[in-house]
Parts: sequence; C-alpha cells; structure tokens
Amino acid sequence: MRKQLVTTVEALVEKDKRVVVLLGDIGVFGFRRSMTAHPDRVYNIGILEQATMSLASGLAKTGLIPVFHTIAPFIVERALEQLKVDFGFQQLGGNFVSVGASYDYAALGATHHCPADVGTLKNIPGMEIVVPGTAQEFDTLFRQSYDDGRPTYFRLSERANAESQNVKFGKAQVVKKGTRATVIAVGPLLENALTATEKEDVTILYYTTLAPFDAKTLRSNLAGDKILICEPYYEGALALDVINTFPNQAIQIAHAGMPKRFLSSYGTAEEHDKDLGLTAGAINKKLKKLMHE
Repeated sequence: MRKQLVTTVEALVEKDKRVVVLLGDIGVFGFRRSMTAHPDRVYNIGILEQATMSLASGLAKTGLIPVFHTIAPFIVERALEQLKVDFGFQQLGGNFVSVGASYDYAALGATHHCPADVGTLKNIPGMEIVVPGTAQEFDTLFRQSYDDGRPTYFRLSERANAESQNVKFGKAQVVKKGTRATVIAVGPLLENALTATEKEDVTILYYTTLAPFDAKTLRSNLAGDKILICEPYYEGALALDVINTFPNQAIQIAHAGMPKRFLSSYGTAEEHDKDLGLTAGAINKKLKKLMHE
C-alpha cells in the first residue's frame, strides 16, 4: 500500500497544483522524484509531527490540500491536539496517511504500535476514517475523497487482502449473503473473515470507510439479529455506529478485534494475530459461539 501511496499522490501532485505533501521523515526515498520535480510542494519536515500538523492546517487555510504521511502513532497520538483543534474545530480539509497500525511494526514495541487510532479519531467531529484492504482500494478511495474539504485519515497496512473489492468512499460492500448472522469485516481483515465464514450461512459486509459510517447498507442487509464485527484495531470502535443503526431493534453484537491491552511479548504481526484471536480459525469460533447463544 505504501508504494501505491507514492504512485497515487505523485500523480495528483502532477495533476492538481493544490496538493502539498508533508513527510515526517518517512517515505522520503519513495517521494524522491517528486521532491526534485516539485521542491515547492513536497517537503520532508522531519520528526516534528505536531508542528507539521499545524503547518498543514495553515496550508489548508490558503486553499491548498495537504497530504501528511508518517507512522500511525506519530500522526494520531502525538499530534492529536492539532488534529482536533487545527483541523476538526476549524473544519479544514486535509489528508493524513499512516502506516504501521495496529502492530505492523511488531518488533518495535509500544512506541510504534497504534491500535487506538480509529477509536481515538472517531471522537473528533467531522473526521473521516478510511481503512483500505488493498493497494488498489487505497488508490480508488483516496482519489474519490482527497479534495472533499474534510479531514480524512487513511490507515494503510503492511498486509492486504488477496483480492480488491469494488469500493466506493462512504459505502459498504455486500460480499456475501446469508441468513443466520451478519459479519462486518473492516479493511485487511476481510481475507480472514471470508475464510472463517466459508461454510457458514452468514452475510458479510465489507467496510473501508468507517466515518462516515454507512448505516443504510447495514440496515438493508441485516441477517438475523446477531452481528460479529471484525476490526483490525482495538475492538469496539464501530459498536456505537452499529447500535445507532437499529435504535428500535434488539441486536446482539460480538467482536473479533484487538483486545485493549499492551502487547508485552515480541514477535511477528502474524504471531500477534494468533495470540489476539484475529486468525480465520479464531474468528470462526467467535462466530459459531455468537450464532449458538
């Protein structure tokens, strides 16, 4: 996805003179050609994330479209106040593209892990949140929304689904239809969700735009009254959206997401998946338990 980020944004830098790229000492080599060709619109600001966020808001105030890229915890947690006040409160448009969440940089520990990003940013009114599952999906979603005048967070992953879906910004996709339960799969977790439900009579809804949340598609395709939310960050970030979709209907929600605890053991991202219950086998067990309760 990071390679696609460079390809997509470089094309927009050429096409749209309003686009300005700000790097936090990440992706500098990837954007080396653009930095040479457009030194007035592609900058490596360095490890100054809070200042960079405020700089980006100043650029947005002048009518430019900032694209800020660095590792997830440095965008979301280190510069949260600037995201809230400089962009959210002022209702400015900008694009914040992260990499590394939740624990793609598994061996680097808590300083480089960021499973709280989605839940945190959903508390900023007007913040758009996008979690693509493939490089192609990122390209589609970024092009559709980069200039919409709103602050938008793009959560890139080192891992991807095997196939891209026909995604559209702000819309969920119906991947599979069934009758016994509904599975909401977010971004890169679609692959495991599909494997987990291969023999199950369930509906699968694929979400790449989390905010704004597509309640209409969920409401129109609900199978039964049980919903399993598969999300690759701290579980619960979508729970309120799901509950608000059915204000007058009793539904039962279960989660296949990252539990809210620090990762105190070191290993690969795949080893963390197994430990945290995010493998296809673990998702299948949670689904069966939900359907039989």
